[in-house]
Amino acid sequence: MTQASNTAGGEAGEFDLTVTRLLKAPRELVWRCWTEPQHLKEWFAPRPWTVSEARVEMRPGGLFQIVMCSPEGEEMRGDPGSILHVVEKEMIVLTDALGPGWRPNKEPFFSAIVTLADEAGGTRYTARALHKNDADRETHAKMGFMEGWGTCIDQLGELALRLAR
Repeated sequence: MTQASNTAGGEAGEFDLTVTRLLKAPRELVWRCWTEPQHLKEWFAPRPWTVSEARVEMRPGGLFQIVMCSPEGEEMRGDPGSILHVVEKEMIVLTDALGPGWRPNKEPFFSAIVTLADEAGGTRYTARALHKNDADRETHAKMGFMEGWGTCIDQLGELALRLAR
């Protein structure tokens, strides 16, 4: 279930889950979909789930918070996460282990490295979720990591293409 890769984020570890897609949209538009809250709300939850709130401060130590809503209207609101590292239009590293301003969160689950790279036909999008142990990795996998994150990436690609028009 784990896929190793040699992305700009380094070697994948044994507790990582990785998904990659070729999006048929320019990297600049994929980046906008990640960094502009109104766009995050359109793709960051696998439909029929929705995002009721998206807040992002794209700088190290900046806030990252997404509030998802189930089709029945139940909100999933966790502690806000933090942006750890940003390379504009290339990489975003974020975590739920720390909140804004590097404050520790109570129940960390994973960190993520998202990379974007130009490739013939569009943008190579890779998302890697890093977990502290096998149990957390397996929990994330059973939650539907591959399907859920894959669906969201497909939705991201659709949105970026709409922005291109």
